[in-house]
Amino acid sequence: MHPDIDPLAKGLIFDLDGTLANSMPIHFKAWKQAALEHGFIYTEELFYDLAGMPTHKIVPVVNNKLGLKLDSAAFSRRKEELFLEYLKEVEPIKPVAEIVYKYHGKIPMSIGTGGKSYIAQLTLKMMGFDRYFSVIVSADDVEYHKPYPDTFLKCAQLMGVEPCYCQVFEDGEMGILAAERAGMIITDIRPYLQTLGK
Repeated sequence: MHPDIDPLAKGLIFDLDGTLANSMPIHFKAWKQAALEHGFIYTEELFYDLAGMPTHKIVPVVNNKLGLKLDSAAFSRRKEELFLEYLKEVEPIKPVAEIVYKYHGKIPMSIGTGGKSYIAQLTLKMMGFDRYFSVIVSADDVEYHKPYPDTFLKCAQLMGVEPCYCQVFEDGEMGILAAERAGMIITDIRPYLQTLGK
């Protein structure tokens, strides 16, 4: 069982972490390790609640929830260092990867991620997917990140496709909300992941 494109779709937008790349376990591993080094436990529940937001925006939320005083920039740097160390373990999520293979060259496609540009590009390269995407919109490219619609609206603009004809593939609540606000066709890929046991 895998998702497919909507008959109305003229452009496809893929979230990266947890949607196209099975990188959420790697991000969680990096968060857990960085948290341990800073003397606190980062739970899986908190991790998935805040998935889709850039790390530097998650840190103030964590500070607020857990009564901490983490330095956002320093913590984010350390978490990214750890993520890059673990990145060699990343693999594509097959049901979503199959859509990319099937529609590459037939319909415009882009990546809309809350991650940093160089990490997104490295993740795609590690999986051999860098050649499939010329449009990558990252946390570096917009001021307002998911759940705001700006990431996906910029993808639509760069692909030259009206937002209402863009189909977004997402695994996170923040991203699904962003796609709704952008007025796009939404495919929540989580039901397809359950069949994989991921």
